[in-house]
Amino acid sequence: MVDAAFGHPRLAAIYDPLDPDRGDLDAYLAMAEEFGAQSVLDIGCGTGVFALLLAERGLTVIGVDPARASVDVARGKPGAGRVRWLDGDAGDLPPLRVDLVTMTGNVAQAIVDPQAWRRTLRGAFQALRPGGRLVFETRDPARRVWEEWAGWTRETTYRMRDIPGVGRVETWGELTDVSLPLVSFRGTHVFAADGDVLISESTLRFRERTEIERDLHEHGFVVEDVRDAPDRPGDELVFVARRDAAEAALGTGPA
Repeated sequence: MVDAAFGHPRLAAIYDPLDPDRGDLDAYLAMAEEFGAQSVLDIGCGTGVFALLLAERGLTVIGVDPARASVDVARGKPGAGRVRWLDGDAGDLPPLRVDLVTMTGNVAQAIVDPQAWRRTLRGAFQALRPGGRLVFETRDPARRVWEEWAGWTRETTYRMRDIPGVGRVETWGELTDVSLPLVSFRGTHVFAADGDVLISESTLRFRERTEIERDLHEHGFVVEDVRDAPDRPGDELVFVARRDAAEAALGTGPA
């Protein structure tokens, strides 16, 4: 089920103004350059911020997301015609051969269902050329960040922002449940223009490093590196996994 923060048209339209600082994407842009990628599949592309940054640099980009409202926002942005936008998830992709597959931000953790996670890894593997890489981040569960989130209240998380064309929007968040490996929270959005109140219910899955390494291996990947996230040092694990060229040539990857 798609989180309303991304799937509701009114919330998707204000996602970027509420979170304008995407400095976290710099590391992914650097890795695309590091690996010499010319084509990228961005899984969970959302409103298209990263996909458009890649396209501006001359890369061939495909963005896919099950949240149609977010992809519609992406399609309406300047330069959107340079990206191929797909509605859906990585488990139902057309035939592709890309150099790099990415899942930025909380995308990997937002895939909470084990079957959906396996479909995503299988789809990423099949979309990659032999030797291509999958890169994604996940919060390190050893940091137990949910203990910090337990202090979220309306008072501590309240924000008010005037958004052009929308008006004043008030937001706040609260932790609602910790049933590890799942952690859930709620976002409230109040639109001053008409008093509309929209709620988003979100859940993240916290996977251990060994679990992710096992999952990647089972789906034909070789884990090349596990890096620190420059914007959240000590908090994030950034996985770099390669579709093994020799395995692909032998046809021993996942069916």
